[in-house]
Amino acid sequence: MIPPSPELVVLGLSAILQAIQIALAGWSMGQDGLQQWNVGPRDGEPQFSARTGRLRRAVNNHFEALAFFTIAVVLVQFTQSNGGLTAACAWVYLIARALYVPAYALGWSPWRSLIFGVGFLATMLMILTALF
Repeated sequence: MIPPSPELVVLGLSAILQAIQIALAGWSMGQDGLQQWNVGPRDGEPQFSARTGRLRRAVNNHFEALAFFTIAVVLVQFTQSNGGLTAACAWVYLIARALYVPAYALGWSPWRSLIFGVGFLATMLMILTALF
């Protein structure tokens, strides 16, 4: 078996982070007393606490960011443009996404946006490296 590139390792870890975020948002819904809504057909939108709402939005935001990051990793892999820069960018993306969760959940403004921007720029740099 060929060991995965650093970019592929980070992609896998990003998927694990997403699963943790989903579980954390589910736990927070439970703390809000919304277990039945969460396991039911989810008809209507209940009143979430501020924390639960933020955690759910962080999950959705990561799905969006993960789409771009996945494209970046695929491009890097297929163009074989892997290197120190793309590996570093991948790790920066993952660290930024991990920091984004508490930043969003705790309402750190403007830090949440800054953290998002760092991860997004790292992803775009990977794409540009693969294309040019």
